[in-house]
Amino acid sequence: MAERERSHARPRGAVFVPRAQVMSAEDVRRAITRMAHEIAERNRGLQQVALIGLQTGGVGIARRLADTLSEAEGTDIPVGTLDVAFYRDDIGLRPVLPEAATDITFDLTGTTVVLVDDVLFTGRTIRAALNALGEYGRAQVVELAVMVDRGHRELPIRPDYVGKNLPTSRDEMVDVSDDGVSLGALVSK
Repeated sequence: MAERERSHARPRGAVFVPRAQVMSAEDVRRAITRMAHEIAERNRGLQQVALIGLQTGGVGIARRLADTLSEAEGTDIPVGTLDVAFYRDDIGLRPVLPEAATDITFDLTGTTVVLVDDVLFTGRTIRAALNALGEYGRAQVVELAVMVDRGHRELPIRPDYVGKNLPTSRDEMVDVSDDGVSLGALVSK
């Protein structure tokens, strides 16, 4: 969970306390490399592919995927960022955090958009992202890449590219960072 969201999660202002590291920085690098190759293979190249990182956790992963794809395929791929705060269906139930900017400077019409996020949990953030994408053109295909799929889906959404499937309990938290992936809990300060 990104720091911005963590600071507003219940308990308010809580800190993440890791219990176990489930992926090292090297494991994350390998997962990104694997997912990048899967994206290129499934789409038979990158001609009409764009990556959209969801604020805030998916942005860094999207950029790393783009760098890896650029190295492997020898071509640059457009990368955008998307903040779905105002598209969420729980907008009255949790704080709205619109500080992170949406930055999509290209038309999505006719492209294959790969939404990128750090953790897939209930699927509600992805539902909000699908609603938000319509303002930037009509993508031909929308795919989903996540570093961690922890289950507990509330909507019929599944990722196309997964770094790690990590079954968790509902009260556990998953933190994805440059140092790796940790499992833990939020505790009051």
